[in-house]
Amino acid sequence: MQILDGLRERFGWAGNGLAMAGKKNPWGGGKANDDSPETGDRDPGKSGGPRNPWLPGGGADDGKRRSASIEDIFKNRGPEGPRRGGGGGPTLRLPERPGGKSWLPVILVAVAVIWGLASSIHFIQPREQGIVTWLGSKYERTLTPGTNWTLPWPIQAVNVENVSEIRRESIGDGGENLILTGDQNLVDLSYIVRWNIKDLVQYRFQLAEPDETLREVAEAAMRAAVAETELDTVLSGAGRENVEARVSTRMQQILDAYGAGIAVQGVEIARTEAPEQVIEAFNDVLAARQDAERNLNEARRFEQQQLATAQGDAAEFNEIYEQYRLAPEVTKRRLYYETMEQVLSKTDKTVIGSDGVQPYLPLNELQRRQNTAPTQQGGQ
Repeated sequence: MQILDGLRERFGWAGNGLAMAGKKNPWGGGKANDDSPETGDRDPGKSGGPRNPWLPGGGADDGKRRSASIEDIFKNRGPEGPRRGGGGGPTLRLPERPGGKSWLPVILVAVAVIWGLASSIHFIQPREQGIVTWLGSKYERTLTPGTNWTLPWPIQAVNVENVSEIRRESIGDGGENLILTGDQNLVDLSYIVRWNIKDLVQYRFQLAEPDETLREVAEAAMRAAVAETELDTVLSGAGRENVEARVSTRMQQILDAYGAGIAVQGVEIARTEAPEQVIEAFNDVLAARQDAERNLNEARRFEQQQLATAQGDAAEFNEIYEQYRLAPEVTKRRLYYETMEQVLSKTDKTVIGSDGVQPYLPLNELQRRQNTAPTQQGGQ
């Protein structure tokens, strides 16, 4: 309603409005009688005609008739309404060069030059290489360490990789990884693959997903190597080293056949355990094996001691035999005396032979008295 009232007030439509019959069209489309109310809206002293409804104040006469063109009416109007005054608000304008020209072309050229230089110079580190491609897809050349120049991006794009970095791929570390051994046992095994980029061009363009391919090749090589090995060998240290060497060799052969551009630096088995379902029984078996290994080590140690003793006795016999060959009688008498000394030293009786009589000598009693006498003297 406020809008309609404003239109009526602006265009002078007061009272009951214009009668459609017998009245003059305010848009200049008909004639009216001299006594009609519209005659009062004519400009006295000027040629007659309908008043302009687009003039401010309902078309009141201000001495000038404004244009009724839509472009002229809304030329000075903005989102907030008619513009007042000549300014209308601050405008952003670049300073002009001498001669009245704009600085915008110079700024655009300077930005383009800086961008071209920044995207054309590439500093490659000693352990890195760069791949230059046309529009990001077609291979152009390989950048070596140092300062290199290319066409600006996006005409030529450069992708830099560290080809000397040793990368690590962990397999089976996040959960159970069961592998069948050669003696039809299951082992939960996790391992780490160390690798680096051997040929950057092959690594970037030969395979769609080289990292995923490396992981799959490692799993296949490990399963093949474990399937050729018994469980005890996999669990032992020496057996692990053998399996790791075979996995590394097999992986390198497969990756070279694919042209992956990857060099396998080594494989390291991190964990070898029994499946969770049989872990208790497996631990009992391991304990029994450890006991057997301990008993075997003790037997071997006793064997070594007996062997060393026998070797010493044999060496002593050989020496005596050499002396016997040089002087048989002397050697026999010496052996007899030494043997009797060893035997009689362990008895407490001594028998002395004489002609027809063998008296008994209480040597133990005599020895006891001799030992008691010094003790009594020392006590006094």
